[in-house]
Amino acid sequence: MRLVILGGSGSGKSTQAERLCRYFDIPLISTGEILREAISGDKSLPQFQWSPADPRSYLSVYASLSELGYHAGTYVEKGELVPDEMIVELIRIRLRQPDINCDWVLEGYPRTAFQAEELDFFLDDLGQKLDWAIYLQVPEAVMVSRSLGRSLPDDQPEIVQRRVEVFYDRTIPILEYYDRRRRLLTINGDQSPEIVLQNILTLLSVP
Repeated sequence: MRLVILGGSGSGKSTQAERLCRYFDIPLISTGEILREAISGDKSLPQFQWSPADPRSYLSVYASLSELGYHAGTYVEKGELVPDEMIVELIRIRLRQPDINCDWVLEGYPRTAFQAEELDFFLDDLGQKLDWAIYLQVPEAVMVSRSLGRSLPDDQPEIVQRRVEVFYDRTIPILEYYDRRRRLLTINGDQSPEIVLQNILTLLSVP
């Protein structure tokens, strides 16, 4: 099962991604969490580097994930999307890591139609295919109030509002991309986490 979770800030992406990972017992790839930890300089993170002994490894222009976090930090702090080339590279590296098999839930990526297309290209290279893109549809006011109720350092009012604006401007076109490919499932995210999860499983035809 390979799933992408889509939705704006405060839509419940992280909650549902974690629940789906527990349900299917598959890895979670959260770009937001990876970036936050990289920006904070968490030394426990794997340092993604290219190895000439491993022909499958990816040659990174960044010496480590921490360096990528350093460059990405200025965008995250402003509520802007991290540039495509940075985040695409991060996902390519992460999907090749040994702890990731053929099944996963991807949360926080893709966030632009270009990234969605790049993900499909890369999965083709790996001999894989995305099963579903799950969109958690939540009203703007709910996204803002939920985000402001969290304790993350980048959840300041002006940053949250900017993230919501960026979501509608850059991320909504992804829905059209996946809808054309018959890979889109739309879920009402303005419900309890338990009901949202059950609705997702129902649409996935999981008993």
